[in-house]
Amino acid sequence: MLAPRTGYDAATLLPRPFLPARPALARFAAIARLSLLAFFATGCASAGTFTWYQDVPKADWATDSNEYVIGVGGTISIRVYEQEGVSSSVKIRRDGKFALPLAGELLAAGKHPTELAKEVEHHLKEFIVSPRVTINVEGSQPVSVTALGEIGHVGSLTLEPPARLIEALAQAGGPTEFADRSRIFVMRRFPKFQRIRFSYDSILHNELGAASFPLRTGDVIVIE
Repeated sequence: MLAPRTGYDAATLLPRPFLPARPALARFAAIARLSLLAFFATGCASAGTFTWYQDVPKADWATDSNEYVIGVGGTISIRVYEQEGVSSSVKIRRDGKFALPLAGELLAAGKHPTELAKEVEHHLKEFIVSPRVTINVEGSQPVSVTALGEIGHVGSLTLEPPARLIEALAQAGGPTEFADRSRIFVMRRFPKFQRIRFSYDSILHNELGAASFPLRTGDVIVIE
């Protein structure tokens, strides 16, 4: 006679998070960990803090062409009045920067053209008397963001500008049944690190414009 079974299998003893992951989920988890490590390698020391979306400066909500936000991969035209040797068109690199004669390396991603023009003027003052700089956006790339966590489809998303948060969530399949719908974050690197918090209800009902929050290339959407 077989001895009575007194033990339990792994499904009985281990809660769901500790069960062996299915191969596809395991791959997604690995991708998520690598993406987050790369994201936080930029030097962010306050990843646990966050800002509610309604407290984000209005400049970050710009939608009209005069308030265009420069992004990675875009091309800008820099014209310095009566200084053709300094004027040029440049593409914004993956680190968000570009190089300009005399001014050196400057961060452009996440800034408005008028804001960046003033910075360029400041750097040129050492070499040019009263420089006048005009910056225009010549070309922009599709917005590329990453979706991680308890979301239908983990991975990269490509959106046509202007890219909105609700469009990204729809493309990624929305929160899973295990998601905490009060903890949806957009993590942003440029021009400074931000961890912006939303709730799913605020996005669905477009409370204070949550659904229309503009995304930028390099943003990471995380649903916990």
